[in-house]
Amino acid sequence: MTTRSRETLLVPGMLCDPDLWSGVDVPGVSGVPVAITEPTITGMAEQVLAAADGPFTLVGLSLGAIVGFEVLRLAPERVTAFCAISTNSGAPTEAQLSGWSSMAERTERGEFDAVVRDILPAMFAEEGHDERFLGMAHRTGPDVFRAQLAAQATRVDGAAALGASPCPVLAVCGSADALCPVGFHRRIAGTAPGGRLRVIPGAGHLLPIERPRVLAHVLREWLDELS
Repeated sequence: MTTRSRETLLVPGMLCDPDLWSGVDVPGVSGVPVAITEPTITGMAEQVLAAADGPFTLVGLSLGAIVGFEVLRLAPERVTAFCAISTNSGAPTEAQLSGWSSMAERTERGEFDAVVRDILPAMFAEEGHDERFLGMAHRTGPDVFRAQLAAQATRVDGAAALGASPCPVLAVCGSADALCPVGFHRRIAGTAPGGRLRVIPGAGHLLPIERPRVLAHVLREWLDELS
């Protein structure tokens, strides 16, 4: 489970599980999915760090990449390369905090299924992928979802960690991502000293499901450049 001589850790987004990565076949890479279930971003970052014994390549999507920024802050020497997909390095806004609080309250009242259905339209730019997301969400379940919402509220701006990053950073996004637009990723790539940006035309938020082959090609090309 290595990329060249180092492990590759795959960190999913909120309500996602290892199935997120099942279609992303990168030749020469067998990634290790990492579950993020702690109620703080720091706790999640510690879960990631515990998943490998030594240095690793980190690939994170959405919340998983936000956790990646914290990993860079806590242990930059452990990360040999970082790919941040469909994400936001900024601190939470008041609107986001309010939205997460509302979703947590509704989930606590037994409305988990309805909350997941409300989130679904923002996941994809194209039709035909809904069942994949719904399956992941229901396997994740309401308890982990509430922990993930609580963790989101503890995140901080990732600019300092990115700006001090000693490793190459690749930001990847879909041009039609309704949650994390291209500008967010331009900021990530522009903040990291070794930052690069790749935009996948017409794709939405969950790139590993909507554009698995394109994403695999982007990752393989980037890793080859680093080797």
